[in-house]
Amino acid sequence: MPCDNHGKGKVILRIKGDAEGSFVERKNRFLAEVKIGNAVHFAHIHDPGRLKELLYPGNAVLLKRYSKEKRKTEWEIIAAKYHGRWVLTNSKFHRPISERIIMDKDISPFGDVDEIKAEVKIGKSRIDYLLLKNGKRIWVEVKGCTLEKGGVALFPDAPTERGRRHVEELHRLLKSGDLAALMILIFHEDAKCFSPNRKMDEKFARAYDTARRDGLKIYPIKLNYDGRKITFQGLIHLCEN
Repeated sequence: MPCDNHGKGKVILRIKGDAEGSFVERKNRFLAEVKIGNAVHFAHIHDPGRLKELLYPGNAVLLKRYSKEKRKTEWEIIAAKYHGRWVLTNSKFHRPISERIIMDKDISPFGDVDEIKAEVKIGKSRIDYLLLKNGKRIWVEVKGCTLEKGGVALFPDAPTERGRRHVEELHRLLKSGDLAALMILIFHEDAKCFSPNRKMDEKFARAYDTARRDGLKIYPIKLNYDGRKITFQGLIHLCEN
């Protein structure tokens, strides 16, 4: 797939942090201790991945503050520093980011569509989007990529049964006559190409390879986060592996 930088620099979403701190310790999958100034606070981690290259003791994190009335923690981690740049680590923003890309025909890999439906139940899964275009149905699943090694963006950073199930569901929809795509949101400025993380999750990689051979479209979209806004950087290549 050719690299496409059309629309590079377009602002997709504004996300402003309320404080910078340093990561102290991950208490469990969704809870961390962070240091803001001289005080240690609990902070929510809104991402199921391991994030070991981003969330480690002493690394800088960007945090957002919320009212504790309906939450267990006052703070939530938005991003972490990697090679001097912010990497978005909060998966709740994947929906508004992907939705705004899909709705903008000038940068969407799907161009102008007739209708967009979100969170559509199919089989045992919910697929992020069902697009209707020229009488065809296009099923789209969105994944966020926070791992990069040597210019290669890798997904997943932890075994993902849910991710494999989504790809297998897309494959079944392809075989039924619909179209299907995997949209990868890549938050690393240094990423040059995308690959499934075969060493981390061989089952996901096999499902990805099989579905791709049968027509699954892969759209790796590079995004930049400067601590205030997400900007579109264009489509990048699939790695040859």
